[in-house]
Amino acid sequence: MAYTTIDNPELYFQNKLYTGDASATAHTLDGSENMQPDLAWFKSRSRADNSRIVDALRTTYSIKSNTNGAEVDSASDGFTSLDADGFTLNGSGGGGEFNAASGTYVTWCWKANGSGSSNEDGTINTTATSANTTAGFSISTYTGSGSGATIGHGLGVAPPFYIVKNRGRAANWAVYHNDITASDGGVNNTTWLVLNQDVASQSNDSGRWNATSPTSTTVSVGVSYDQNNRSSDTYVAYCWVPIQGYSKFGSYIGNGNADGTFVYTGFRPAFVMTKSVVSTSSWEIFDNKREGYNVDNDALVANATTVEATADQIDILSNGFKCRIATDPNVAETYVYMAFAEAPFVNSNGVPCNAR
Repeated sequence: MAYTTIDNPELYFQNKLYTGDASATAHTLDGSENMQPDLAWFKSRSRADNSRIVDALRTTYSIKSNTNGAEVDSASDGFTSLDADGFTLNGSGGGGEFNAASGTYVTWCWKANGSGSSNEDGTINTTATSANTTAGFSISTYTGSGSGATIGHGLGVAPPFYIVKNRGRAANWAVYHNDITASDGGVNNTTWLVLNQDVASQSNDSGRWNATSPTSTTVSVGVSYDQNNRSSDTYVAYCWVPIQGYSKFGSYIGNGNADGTFVYTGFRPAFVMTKSVVSTSSWEIFDNKREGYNVDNDALVANATTVEATADQIDILSNGFKCRIATDPNVAETYVYMAFAEAPFVNSNGVPCNAR
């Protein structure tokens, strides 16, 4: 049985659905626990708009997951603050990507550790690192060196999944996933995925991650790449480690059938994001709020502006998810995924959760 140290995942991850009103509005998260988000990812469901990512270290500055663009100060186009149990939006600049009147939105929120402090574990000291070892999540900001380097993540365990973005210039997002292997055309510490594109994993390049796997204290970046280590450029890195019963970062092979592959996570997912490693496919995101029942789990896409899809693609189950479509995310090839829990399959008292 999949026992857990986190009986209530809402302490560390929550989804929020809301309708925009193009005015100053405070939104409270819906969970049974108060949670101050340190990372919030906003996406319109009804409008073909960019998605926006904000975090506690960059205050009102946001980055778009679907473009290579630099961060922008979103205080002037819809975002105000991350709050004690939610977030506040405004109507400045039309606020379309956060808060357009009558637009429907989802926000995925993670808890780290507030504003953080400098981390000196790597050869590059971070400007700040906000690390939550209980939830296995950290945010780090740093300045590139232009040569092979390490950056502290503060988690105490080697992260199998992390995402890095250049804050100051146009550069693709760089994604590390431990489950990219030689059989998929790459090796995890010399291969990367691109969050803002639907491309397959990028060809081997020892410079990207300095051909070095993460450790319990640091992640590695290579020579002068715009994506993660150009000299004097500023960056943000999001790192995760799996927590039994709460989060998982793995891979599976689709079967190309509507009676699709089952993926065991050890919890009932609140959030699932999938991506094919070997072919063109979108980063598809599913959650427990939209629509909130099987088999109608609607997809949004991290790498595009598209509105919410309505195809029946996955079932969310008490202990994982099952693909229900012959196309993505279930073509007969390797996919990587990240998932976070609504409830552990079995809690610390041995009580199982229910299916949906």
